[in-house]
Amino acid sequence: MVVYETVSDETDRIFHALADATRRDIMMRVVQREQSVSTLAASYAMSFAAVQKHVAVLERAHLVVKERRGREQLVHGNPETMRKATLLLQHYEELWRYRAQRMRDILSRDVSPKKEGEDS
Repeated sequence: MVVYETVSDETDRIFHALADATRRDIMMRVVQREQSVSTLAASYAMSFAAVQKHVAVLERAHLVVKERRGREQLVHGNPETMRKATLLLQHYEELWRYRAQRMRDILSRDVSPKKEGEDS
């Protein structure tokens, strides 16, 4: 089975967003429960503005949704995009499992050299 994947801007944004450890940590926090940007910022040894930038990258990738409630901006995970990312990773896993199986099949074939005088 061969999986053909069209790389899109959306896919690039998702993987770019998840490539950073701080953004992955933010994702873990907001998936468990929504949090304000201020609460998130208090959890990291960086400026509020730096955390806001991380959240903006996640928001552009549609991994989180930011919603204003009163004076606070609450951040929560976007399950639809997380499902897309999960499906994409599952496709890659299937592709690599298929390739690994093909390599095992090729390597397990009997390729012993013919001895002089043997017929095919």
